[in-house]
Amino acid sequence: MQITKRNVELRVDDSLMRVYVAAPKAAGVYPGIVFYSDIYQLGSPIIRLANYLAGYGYVVAAPEIFHRIEPVGLVIEPDDLGRMRGNDDARRTKIADYDADCLAVMEFLKTESAVSPGKIGTLGFCIGGHLAFRAAFQNEIKASVCCYPTGIPSGKLGQGIADTIHRVSEIKGEMLLVFGTLDPHIPEHDRQILIKALENANVPHKVLLYEAEHTFMRDDGYRYDSAAATSAWSGIVTFLERTFAN
Repeated sequence: MQITKRNVELRVDDSLMRVYVAAPKAAGVYPGIVFYSDIYQLGSPIIRLANYLAGYGYVVAAPEIFHRIEPVGLVIEPDDLGRMRGNDDARRTKIADYDADCLAVMEFLKTESAVSPGKIGTLGFCIGGHLAFRAAFQNEIKASVCCYPTGIPSGKLGQGIADTIHRVSEIKGEMLLVFGTLDPHIPEHDRQILIKALENANVPHKVLLYEAEHTFMRDDGYRYDSAAATSAWSGIVTFLERTFAN
């Protein structure tokens, strides 16, 4: 499916938040996806992932998660200095600000004529996986895909300690968790805490495990695993199609 691409500007708490929007070119209505990047914001690898998903029939809206700190359009380089910068930006961002951004993107999607009423989901990578998990607390979110989400058991997300792991019972939609078993940032112990929390809260969920490292779906790094990424995308697309069909 061919897609269109554009940037929109949203105001959130007096901060200008640029949102990249990829959507099917063909006229019609499609589910909307709040799409979260990793700490490097909207560089080429993340844009390719957003475009890929849009091509399956989704209106994908990807915000710049550090818009209160970084200049509009800033892409953080995925090197040692960039990693330090991105992690520092994450620590300096209030958890309530992340939540406010989520609501703003959701409201944008609900006003888009190409978005099916009542069909909104979320997908994110790394810190974005954590943000997608938090987005699932909103009643309108029907499906959430969290790819190697970091910091949920520990509460590491922004300023202070995030209460994410303690709010799992608020989730009304379905969840898909994607992990690499070789990922040191989300060890087996943390994966089990997440899975157990979903089970205890009776949240419908599925887990995809791959013998892969952290950020294995990002195609510009040494940890990229094309076979695992392709399989993960197959599982993600199947999950979203099934969930939004209900």
